[in-house]
Amino acid sequence: MNIYTQEELSEALRAIDSIIHKCEKAQEKFTEGIPQHTLLRRRLKAMYISQALIKEAIEKEVRE
Repeated sequence: MNIYTQEELSEALRAIDSIIHKCEKAQEKFTEGIPQHTLLRRRLKAMYISQALIKEAIEKEVRE
């Protein structure tokens, strides 16, 4: 049983892509090693994981 619809997954992926883009831009403004840079690096890692999982769920839905 799929919890999310294809439309919800696509919308979530667009939001994640936007967040990734904004975090990457913001990270450029901070010097490596300061807390803000570290925080953004960790957030980006979480967003990349989210992005991969959503893409996987979309592909799985398409195959079924």
